[in-house]
Amino acid sequence: MVKTALDNFRRPPCAELLGWRLLDARPKDGWIKLGFEGKPEFCNPAGFIQGGMLSAMLDDTMGPAVVVMSEGRLYCTTINMTVNFLNPARPGPIVAEATVTQLGKTIAFVEAKLMAEDGTVLATATASERLLEAARVVR
Repeated sequence: MVKTALDNFRRPPCAELLGWRLLDARPKDGWIKLGFEGKPEFCNPAGFIQGGMLSAMLDDTMGPAVVVMSEGRLYCTTINMTVNFLNPARPGPIVAEATVTQLGKTIAFVEAKLMAEDGTVLATATASERLLEAARVVR
């Protein structure tokens, strides 16, 4: 597995809940690929994963993309996030990819997508992230 700055951070409980796992990364490109577990407990009455859970997966993909690109120097908090739900998500493995499209001095712009195991795009998102020095936030 590829080594990234994320190896130096403690995984938060929300990431554990979502089944967060690093699959691949290209730090210089600001790109990250993660796996999540779409648990039956995340489902709405129709049997699909609730949109808030999918949004959490997208959010928990875009932030780490910034951390990886900045080699752990920067942490971020979401200013705004726009999510588009394209297809219903069923329980099971979910793959997420995020790319930092612009890394400024105080703000980053990131885009992400969630996919089912068969490659069907479930949701996409864009976000603006406020940048913070990681040493002041976490450790």
